[in-house]
Amino acid sequence: MLILKFGGTSVGKPERMKKVADLVIGTPGRKVVVLSALSGTTNTLVEIGDALAGGDADGAAAKIEQLEAYYHTFIKALFSSESYRTVGEEIVSRHFSLIRLLAAGKFNDRTKRELLAQGELISTELFFTHLNERNVKSTMLPALHFMSIDADGEPELEKIGERLRPLVQSLEKYEILITQGYICRNHKNEIDNLRRGGSDYTASLIGAAVRADEIQIWTDIDGMHNNDPRIVKKTFPISELTFDEASELAYFGAKILHPSTIVPAQKYKVPVRLKNTMDENAHGTIISDTSESGEIKAIAAKDNITAIKIKSSRMLLAYGFLRRIFEVFENHHTSIDMISTSEVAVSVTIDDMSSIKQICEELEKLGTIEVDENQTIVCIVGNKLVTKQDVLKLIFNSLGSIPVRMVSFGGSRNNISLLIDTTHKEKALNLLNEGLFDYTHA
Repeated sequence: MLILKFGGTSVGKPERMKKVADLVIGTPGRKVVVLSALSGTTNTLVEIGDALAGGDADGAAAKIEQLEAYYHTFIKALFSSESYRTVGEEIVSRHFSLIRLLAAGKFNDRTKRELLAQGELISTELFFTHLNERNVKSTMLPALHFMSIDADGEPELEKIGERLRPLVQSLEKYEILITQGYICRNHKNEIDNLRRGGSDYTASLIGAAVRADEIQIWTDIDGMHNNDPRIVKKTFPISELTFDEASELAYFGAKILHPSTIVPAQKYKVPVRLKNTMDENAHGTIISDTSESGEIKAIAAKDNITAIKIKSSRMLLAYGFLRRIFEVFENHHTSIDMISTSEVAVSVTIDDMSSIKQICEELEKLGTIEVDENQTIVCIVGNKLVTKQDVLKLIFNSLGSIPVRMVSFGGSRNNISLLIDTTHKEKALNLLNEGLFDYTHA
């Protein structure tokens, strides 16, 4: 069985939804199709929720009307026959009646989550109806029947599998099963979600739960590139990555893949393939547990980083000092990305500034504090990269005169991270691209 996930841009226009249908129909074997909401829908639903939470009922009503009008226009182009356009109109009207009902009542976190779920529910119903119009046999596999998270917001993979496998087996006469990305139920059985970007996560959870042959993430780019194509003109798609390499790249800024996606797939060694809906013949990127070792595969960059340096003579030969520092961040639920130590100083980086004032106040009790904002982590990734001879020399020769604030080497066998000022980011990515990759074979 294959899991095919299509994001919002892949289904965001009628002609693209038709193209997705062509891809699904042309893929042999049984498959679960995971769809996001149409592009722009979730953002608009968030805006509607924000307006309602702020008491702006008229603003929310205007946005609801505008979004519904967009869907009615979408339907006219998606369906060929009047009878199926009528079915599409009924789907849209039904969901927008619920949206208006949610808007009219007491608006809280629960109703907001139910509001945000409507995008995926509409897109999957429209896609299912489009397949029906083309006389393609398929069925709905509602995510709310099997996808769940616990009290901490973490997916319950084993429980998901226990619910999902019998459902898939009971629908064995269907080759195409259609489900929603992103949405789920929480420990209170309320409608909830896997957070933004969660459709990738849905596909991985389903693939792991049913032990799929492969999970395919279809986007509008031909696989994961060796550098950021928005900044670096000369990039190329990577043919193969390990799960660990892909996780590092996703966490440190590669936008094509949600950082959480790899975890369930890696647990059960289900390969993940990144494909391009605009060019289905492109090889894309295959992510599995095997890859060539010791080679630099890709570069990613993570912005909005803040570096905090704690300097204290009390640290010299003292035990327990690092623990006290880490406890400050733990108490404020703030994770650390990088860390560097010397005899009398510790530097750490964070990407969450919500508690920076309180954190600094507590750290000042331990020593002198220096805070550098507007920093970027540049991550160089490769399978067992730290075993590559002279790799640091190669990296720093490529960077030339660009100043480096911190270096993380050895904490991961697959990742070397550099902290630089964000003003140097574009130049650094281009210089590393020139210095680290051989384009004669790209």
